[in-house]
Amino acid sequence: MLAYAARLSNPVPFMENNIVSRLTSRKVSSVLPVADILEDASEGLIDSPRSMPPKYFYDERGSQLFDAICETREYYPTRTEEALLRASAHDIIEQLRPDHIVEFGSGTARKTRHLFDACDRVGETAAYWPFDVCEEMLHDSGQQLVEEYDWLQVNALVGDYLGGLAGLPPREGPCLYLFLGGTIGNFTEAEAAAFLDEVRAIMRPGDGLLLGADRVKDTDVLHAAYNDDSGVTAQFNLNLLQVLNRELDADFCNENFEHHALFNTEANQIEMYLVSRRRQSVRIEALKRTLKLEAGERILTEISRKFTPAHLEALLSGAGFTIQRHFEPDNGWFSLVLAGPQNTPVTQS
Repeated sequence: MLAYAARLSNPVPFMENNIVSRLTSRKVSSVLPVADILEDASEGLIDSPRSMPPKYFYDERGSQLFDAICETREYYPTRTEEALLRASAHDIIEQLRPDHIVEFGSGTARKTRHLFDACDRVGETAAYWPFDVCEEMLHDSGQQLVEEYDWLQVNALVGDYLGGLAGLPPREGPCLYLFLGGTIGNFTEAEAAAFLDEVRAIMRPGDGLLLGADRVKDTDVLHAAYNDDSGVTAQFNLNLLQVLNRELDADFCNENFEHHALFNTEANQIEMYLVSRRRQSVRIEALKRTLKLEAGERILTEISRKFTPAHLEALLSGAGFTIQRHFEPDNGWFSLVLAGPQNTPVTQS
């Protein structure tokens, strides 16, 4: 339930039919302060402009709705990135020959399988380190992976990668770090720079970062992607209110809000809002506060920044990376960037 992982220093094997599998779980301590939902609501909802972080979208229903969003006709990012991974995975694995693949915000590892397939083809037996907050999801997806790939060792990392990376367990040999899905766009410029600084700090010569980033494009395409005709994104956004009701003993009513997403051309970002349809009062018992909302008043629930190649290069260079490969479709709608620590020679396959 979006609760952050408890702290545990030693790996714990998952058990399947009383047999220790090739699947272990380790809870990772946060070394940086990470706000919980109570703190975020207190900080973001009480005063205008109102906002909540997008990480609270992903309860069980929210995760299901996001999977449904990825299947809509309008939502291009997931299928575009997956096509790029399918086409480029072999080159990436051949170039880096990683002993470890570490993924931040791994989810169900649906797209990551293309890299495992490439490992199969080139004879690499990299260990996989998925890092996510939901232990149950890590277990379920990890179990599927070790059944699909008889050589794969999955070392699940349970925790919030925004809590810092210094607590990651040691790994010997070259690592490929993954940050996919365009998630870098959910960060402000300062947040993105700080996260990339952290990733760079744990990397060694020979390591690589594979970063997925959505690109600036026609406004109509962007608008449609976040306002699908079937209304799935609207349901996804409105589901946040039910998360707040459940976690904070609030009484938000979905019928009193509507989904609104727009592209801010000055900031090059999608902004997603919940808009109050009428003047209303909402009690948040956990905060002992009542929100007074006017008709048309908005709660910002997500930003999704879109990048140009020059912006991506500047962002990565500022964090100490050199772009080694840049994969993009013919229409330039999405970027997969393979970057390494600056001053590290590029090894071409």
